[in-house]
Amino acid sequence: MDRTFDELVAEADAAPMSGWDFSWLEGRATEERPSWRYSRLLHERLATVDAALDLQTGGGEVLAAAPSLPRLLVATEGWPPNVAAATRLLHPLGGAVVAHDDAATTEHPDGTPLPFADGAFDLVTSRHPVVPRWTEIARVLRPSGTYLAQHVGPASVFELVEFFLGPQPEEVRRGRDPEDEVADARAAGLELVDLRAERLRIEFHDVGAVVWFLRKVVWMVPGFTVDAYRTELRDLHERIVTDGPFVAHSARHLVELRR
Repeated sequence: MDRTFDELVAEADAAPMSGWDFSWLEGRATEERPSWRYSRLLHERLATVDAALDLQTGGGEVLAAAPSLPRLLVATEGWPPNVAAATRLLHPLGGAVVAHDDAATTEHPDGTPLPFADGAFDLVTSRHPVVPRWTEIARVLRPSGTYLAQHVGPASVFELVEFFLGPQPEEVRRGRDPEDEVADARAAGLELVDLRAERLRIEFHDVGAVVWFLRKVVWMVPGFTVDAYRTELRDLHERIVTDGPFVAHSARHLVELRR
């Protein structure tokens, strides 16, 4: 028997949020993956360097899956539940996890500096950073060191964002443009090695998947709660029941830069 709106929403609203594992969505949502296979590229690169830094590592799941790790592996993370999750995964493998929130402050309007020495790392990586701090990335890289990352691109999953928030201004829609990011990286002293971008199909098969996703990816609909958006969630539930999965598109780009 089909589950009711209230059952689906209640289950998703009570589900745990620690770490950066999306397995809760299996069978309830699907997302195409970029053709470049970032995890594979990252794992291959980690095996070739002596010292690596992963920024905004989430729960450390991508790093922990690497078959070979460098002599020195450090990861940063700002959200306390993810710091704990990453520590549990990476410490047994010899990795260090540093609690660090690089958001802008009154003292540091361009973002809190990374707590590492100049030229400390051969490789800096990140999967879906909120804002790449190019000056700091360039500073902690050794000469000829590499930044390899997968970023979220412009207007990612905006079909879902605009369902809840309405049409977004053009300057918001074009934020995270890869060409703009590369220009900022060059200004910080980095040179482009590779840039690839793709838009990828996402399907949400029930309203519970949407609730869980918006609770996890908190910047999509800031301040999202089930109570605040119950009317919109009910409308979305009825749309999925009538028309099938809710379709959105993520934007991703692979960027490789060299100091």
